[in-house]
Amino acid sequence: MRRYDIAVVGQGLIGSAALDALLRYGADAIGFDPLGPGAETGSSHGSSRVFRRFNFENKNYTELSDEAFSGWERLANESRQQLLIPSPVLEAGPQGSDVIRASREAVGAFGLKPPPLLNGREVNAMFPAFQLPHGWDAVVQDGGAILLAQLALTALRSRAKAVGRVVGCAITRLEDGGDHVLIQTPTETIRANRAILALGPWTAKFLPELSQILEVTRQTVGWFKPAWSDTTKLNVFPIFLLAISEDNLIYGFPDFEGRGVKAAPHNLGPVTDSDAWALPPNNDELRPVSKALADFVPGAAGPITERDICLYTNTKPADRRPDKGNEFIIDRWPNSNLIVASSCSGHGAKFAPAIGERLARLALDPTYRTEPFFRLSRYSAFPVDRDLGG
Repeated sequence: MRRYDIAVVGQGLIGSAALDALLRYGADAIGFDPLGPGAETGSSHGSSRVFRRFNFENKNYTELSDEAFSGWERLANESRQQLLIPSPVLEAGPQGSDVIRASREAVGAFGLKPPPLLNGREVNAMFPAFQLPHGWDAVVQDGGAILLAQLALTALRSRAKAVGRVVGCAITRLEDGGDHVLIQTPTETIRANRAILALGPWTAKFLPELSQILEVTRQTVGWFKPAWSDTTKLNVFPIFLLAISEDNLIYGFPDFEGRGVKAAPHNLGPVTDSDAWALPPNNDELRPVSKALADFVPGAAGPITERDICLYTNTKPADRRPDKGNEFIIDRWPNSNLIVASSCSGHGAKFAPAIGERLARLALDPTYRTEPFFRLSRYSAFPVDRDLGG
């Protein structure tokens, strides 16, 4: 039986970042990749993700974004690859949009002057691919980038791969043994003192108690052949998020790969499970995106050339320390040797270095605790933290 101090189960962006942080600290750690390298069904698959410094979802994320940015820059220097392609972030919606208000407030909460409030006419002049209603509100945020997710994942795994500390195999059983964790694969049993679980949509399979607060949704992504290709190129066309209504948010990327404009709904899709990839994506699922592009971004509107599925693993609203849901869980599992990360796949990828650092510290330092808004104890189903209001 092989023995290690710490095992990291799940080697997507979050788990790989945690394992890389542990190995940088000299920890005796090993990672398990149940899907195997290059799998197209993990939450971290695909070439790109959006990086935003300021996040309308939660003003607390700005510090997390800055930590993550430093981590991506360090990793880029180590790997000698560009992992972030700078791009402005356009956010727009009908006059009085809560998303635009919250986006500007996130900047102000960090002690900076919010970017000017624009109208649709001004946006259309700045970015010719757009035809927003003139009365819409909009903001263009600095600090945005396209995260080259597949390159980043390879770079995060390189240290573990070089020293033989990542294993691609199925996990058939995971058992907390009181003072250790047993991890069963098809060929062996491995013992670790502690284990970090970063399993995305499979998290509740190993921790069934989380099924009451986690929800997996199917999100269909499309690539659209631009109608006006000169207007959708990188440095001409921004990363964008259109808050068309409270329950209709569409985001997209410039055509930076020559594949077309990547666009998808950011609102939650139908509830599903971790086997949702069995049903191929189809054009009907992308109908709201096609309509949004035709109505508001005609330069990007065109035939769908590619499709993909992304699964969001979302938290339901908390009750003890109330939140609106769709937040992170980064915490120790109560009365066990397990640490759990459910990093809300809709917006977790960009934060991977910062979340990985927190997971490593939870495993290495028994006195360390994450921020209260990341803890399980914000739910009444879990034990109370004495400083939950901190």
